[in-house]
Amino acid sequence: MQEKGIYQWNEHYPSREKLAADIDKKELYVLEDTSEILGIIVLTAEMDEEYIPIEWLTENGNNLYIHRLATSPSKWGSGLGRKLMDFAEEFARQHHFDSVRLDTFSQNKRNHTFYESRGYKRLGDIFFPKQSDYPFHCYELVL
Repeated sequence: MQEKGIYQWNEHYPSREKLAADIDKKELYVLEDTSEILGIIVLTAEMDEEYIPIEWLTENGNNLYIHRLATSPSKWGSGLGRKLMDFAEEFARQHHFDSVRLDTFSQNKRNHTFYESRGYKRLGDIFFPKQSDYPFHCYELVL
């Protein structure tokens, strides 16, 4: 991502420990073919404290949060992010969540277009100082 000028992930995030915890909690999902991992996505009902100040469209308590969506850089532009998001949104509907929430790096303009084209509404900004001085935009899709 850094080679493409996207500085949202670094040596602090995501850590191996964070990904191991995602696996232990059975919240990390993998998109793979027979020979390689093509992408990952984390789906959780747990709201991070950084999200508390955001004025969400739905009440807190029955929401699905997306974290750490990533696809293999060699496959960028092939629709894998769309497949992972389709999976997440269908998962949310099947489990009767009120909405899907996520954040994305403010400097990743491609992601803004991607989420907004799927019906997500941008609601506010949060900060992760260990990752970047720039904010992260919070989005929500009401189901």
